[in-house]
Amino acid sequence: MKTVLITGASRGIGAGCAALFAERGWRVLANYNSSAEAAEALRQKTGCALYRADVADSAQVLAMRNAIEADGLFPDVLINNAGRALFGLFQDIKPEDARAMYDVNLFGTLNCCRAFLPGMISRKGGCIINISSVWGEVGASCEADYSAAKAAVIGLTKALAKEAGFCGVRVNCIAPGIIDTDMNASLSAEDISAIVDEIPMERLGTPRDVAEAAWFLASDAASYITGATVDVNGGWT
Repeated sequence: MKTVLITGASRGIGAGCAALFAERGWRVLANYNSSAEAAEALRQKTGCALYRADVADSAQVLAMRNAIEADGLFPDVLINNAGRALFGLFQDIKPEDARAMYDVNLFGTLNCCRAFLPGMISRKGGCIINISSVWGEVGASCEADYSAAKAAVIGLTKALAKEAGFCGVRVNCIAPGIIDTDMNASLSAEDISAIVDEIPMERLGTPRDVAEAAWFLASDAASYITGATVDVNGGWT
């Protein structure tokens, strides 16, 4: 049985990935931080194992890795999904708010890669899937810091793919468009209608849409794909 570790798995895209991988017979390790109730609901639904850690804290990530390995588990796939939004005019964003967002969206991904990549290299195989955003590719007004963090995740993906490919480790990225999750709950009905009007598929994405892309990238069908960014945005860009 293959094992997948998903960060930020208690809701949204992470929960969608956990549900799909569990449904298809994988052992799911679900990381969460503050959403204990939602994480427990996910455990009851999927049978996943829960590991609590703030991915922005490298010490907590290492402790999580040690706990996973102490349980005799070694992830074949790491999905770096944990993230947080940050909206507002660039000049109005408080430095501490920007730092908190970078700490999760960028440094959280870096921390998890640093913790789990060495094991994959030693086992000569594995797959890392980083969740970026369409805004990491094209930028978004009033989300400059968020766009910058997600663009950095794409750059990290391409670089690590070159470093780790020699030992059979693949590193890819998914860039979702507007997905119907709590992160976009602040959008008004008018905002959503205007966005949908611009999307060729004429709907918002779902966590399942992103999970299916992650499933493909984790599978043997993608064995020659690394350093890629897969757009899951309904043709929006």
